[in-house]
Amino acid sequence: MALLGIIGGTGLTSMPELVMARREMIKTPWGAPSGPLLHGELNGEPITFLARHGRGHTIPPHRVNYRANIQALVDTGVTHIIAVAAVGGIADDCVDRIVVVPDQIIDYTYGRSHTFYEAKSEKFDHIEFTTPYTEDIRQKLISGAKAAGVDCVDHGVYGATQGPRLETAAEIKRMENDGCTIVGMTGMPEAALAREAGVQYACCAVVVNRAAGKTDGAPVLADIEANIKAGVANVQKVLASGLKAGFC
Repeated sequence: MALLGIIGGTGLTSMPELVMARREMIKTPWGAPSGPLLHGELNGEPITFLARHGRGHTIPPHRVNYRANIQALVDTGVTHIIAVAAVGGIADDCVDRIVVVPDQIIDYTYGRSHTFYEAKSEKFDHIEFTTPYTEDIRQKLISGAKAAGVDCVDHGVYGATQGPRLETAAEIKRMENDGCTIVGMTGMPEAALAREAGVQYACCAVVVNRAAGKTDGAPVLADIEANIKAGVANVQKVLASGLKAGFC
């Protein structure tokens, strides 16, 4: 049986439309996930929700236990994952509050546990990762955005940085030269671990600020908070619309 899991990022530690049936704390070989799994229904469809940074947004990007999060979702029967992420906009069309459904990713992170294959005697696989996001879920997110009347960029390259600090203007320039169109801190190793676990996975990103060097002056915190609030509302519309068509 297919089951959708949603990993909520910054600004999506809860979903008002989620009718919760039960909470479940899962133990995994990799330790505890970021918080309890919330099982319930979103717009009448069954889902499992996990807050990536914890309920109080207390876990920074480099300290998220990505392995435990993916393992916990898999262990409860999740087969498809939509990862929601707040990102900075690099490309000209990736402006504040717009939803981006990336199709590629570049990993700039370091020191994170990037694989489930740890035991020296364990047989391992070289996962195929040419297209890091599941195209079927991507297209349903894009269709959901159109149906909900939400502005959406239907492609993009997610540059995953270490955090928790924001990037310098020179770093963003380098990333832009590499082809990145958005920048975030949680895209990897989450996407690769989902592929190792055999889970269908896609990202629904919302731009909450222009990246360093893309505006005059530094980002204003109040503006970012307002963009998160409005952007998350757009993401919820996309998810609600997509659920009607069925992500799984």
